Amino acid sequence: MIDFEQTAAEARNLIAEASQAAELERLRIHYLGARGVLAPPDFTQLATGERQAAGRAYNLAKRSLQEALAQRLDELRRRQLAGLANMERIDVTLPGQPPQLGRLHVLTVVQREIETVMERMGYQVEIGPEVETDWYNFEALNLPRGHASRDMQETFFLNESETLVLRTHTSPMQIRTMLKYGEPPIYAAMPGRVYRQEATDASHLAQFMQVEALAVDVGITVGDLKGTVQYFSQSLWDEERRVRFRPSYFPYTEPSFEFDVSCMVCGGRGCRSCGGDGWLEAGGCGMVHPAVLRNGNIDPEHYSGFAWGFGIERIAMLKYGVEDLRLFYENDHRFLEQF
Repeated sequence: MIDFEQTAAEARNLIAEASQAAELERLRIHYLGARGVLAPPDFTQLATGERQAAGRAYNLAKRSLQEALAQRLDELRRRQLAGLANMERIDVTLPGQPPQLGRLHVLTVVQREIETVMERMGYQVEIGPEVETDWYNFEALNLPRGHASRDMQETFFLNESETLVLRTHTSPMQIRTMLKYGEPPIYAAMPGRVYRQEATDASHLAQFMQVEALAVDVGITVGDLKGTVQYFSQSLWDEERRVRFRPSYFPYTEPSFEFDVSCMVCGGRGCRSCGGDGWLEAGGCGMVHPAVLRNGNIDPEHYSGFAWGFGIERIAMLKYGVEDLRLFYENDHRFLEQF
């Protein structure tokens, strides 16, 4: 039978010389493992009087190795931490990283710019409900049931009787504003969200934003409309911006137009951005239909008016050269932080 004390002394010397935790693990297995040098011996081979002394010596040797292994492992860990502290010092005098500040969404910025221009022109900003009755959204705007133009605006109906809808445009605010003020002059700008059942692509969304403007007064003409749109465009972009009207059709205006602005990229000379035409489509407009004036309790024999509107996303796309409408709503900070 081996000399437990001498074997333990040799092992303690090797443990003291170990420089890595892996070495300590190998020594532990070699001496204290199930088949190690100091594995529990068979004391039955010893005489009865020798067993007690041998057992005591074995236990002391085993305990001393366990304590030596634990102590050396703790020393190695402390040395490793001290080395890391020296290698990875932190200079507490360096300035910290500033917190990331939030900012307004680009569409909010554009909407506020539009509202600012409108207010300088004398328009009052009016906010209306996004859930509308069929009467405000369609019938009061010269779109009775069965009218062909209703098919142009696939609608989210909110009840089986189809009397409540998510508004498909901001035009219902024309009626609400006329009923609110009662007597002209009326000059109002109405921004807000609108909803249509459309497939999502680079230029269409089921939910988007519009701004509509309404002017009702004595003797208002198409010339006033064009001058207003021209002034607005030059105020929003620059004084070189030109506007052109193209004949169109809207049930709530007569005559009706779509208006374009000269291309911001080429200045109207023609480029890829404008398809070589020199113009970019901006919105729709026209003289308020007499039937719409009457539904707003305005006498079309004494007053006339015009309305014009456009998509806020469309203006943002023109202003910043964005080609995909969906980018505004994907919450990609890499995109939004550019504005």
